[in-house]
Amino acid sequence: MKILDGKAVSLKVKESVKVRAEELKKFGVEPTLAVILVGEDKASQTYVRAKEKACNEYGIKSVAHRLRENTTQAELLALINVLNLDDSIHGILVQLPLPKHIDTNTILATIDPAKDVDGFHAVNVGKLVSGLGGFVPCTPLGVMEILKEYGIEVAGLNAVVIGRSNIVGKPMANLLLNASATVTVTHSKTKNLKEVCKNADLIVAAIGKPFFLKADMVKDGAVVVDVGINRLDDGRLVGDVDFDEVAPKCSYITPVPGGVGPMTIAMLLNNTILATQAKIASHKRA
Repeated sequence: MKILDGKAVSLKVKESVKVRAEELKKFGVEPTLAVILVGEDKASQTYVRAKEKACNEYGIKSVAHRLRENTTQAELLALINVLNLDDSIHGILVQLPLPKHIDTNTILATIDPAKDVDGFHAVNVGKLVSGLGGFVPCTPLGVMEILKEYGIEVAGLNAVVIGRSNIVGKPMANLLLNASATVTVTHSKTKNLKEVCKNADLIVAAIGKPFFLKADMVKDGAVVVDVGINRLDDGRLVGDVDFDEVAPKCSYITPVPGGVGPMTIAMLLNNTILATQAKIASHKRA
């Protein structure tokens, strides 16, 4: 059994980001990410601070817009439209979840797809499904980067994705399918889930239930990727996989913490660099 060290892979990605950011600055372009946070959600505040810190460490300018909880949808849309038109802004990220009085789909649909570094806009989703590039949500993209770094060939594998969220499950399935895996997406309505998982060469658990995946659901030699981050009552962070029970059966497995988690911000930074480079290329063509 080998540990898939997302922390190490994320550092490699971020160092690459730093080098490319410095190259862009030599040409007078400073990669810039605008982050919008609405309200006082503690977890969201923590995530935004982590993103700002990573940007500052690896050569990307961070512009944070912290808005009050009672910000109207119209006010938020107006800000996004300003950022869409600002050529100095290369990436736009709206921290989710938004307050209940704001429609998330309307907000995400307003972000310029060329600046949608979270990969949530329908245009980028459509490009992913069609295998046409575009921006991909950072967490599943990070999973693919880990598999690539460890030389795990996805083509031909039977892959099972546990969870069907728009943020992880669905894009994860499409990335694996685009990489020529045979993909099964499972969820709360799936029958015989244990049997489905036991046939998998690769399992990606993204269901948000601590210790959900047990050893009797995993075949010997499987690759298991745990996307779950769950905080227990005692304060511990654990994944969707019962690590101690499952790990001895695996060829490769990600830990929690230190697996997929660090990759999310790393791929966000990488997407921001790609957005900046694409903007420069479009100006050259114009």
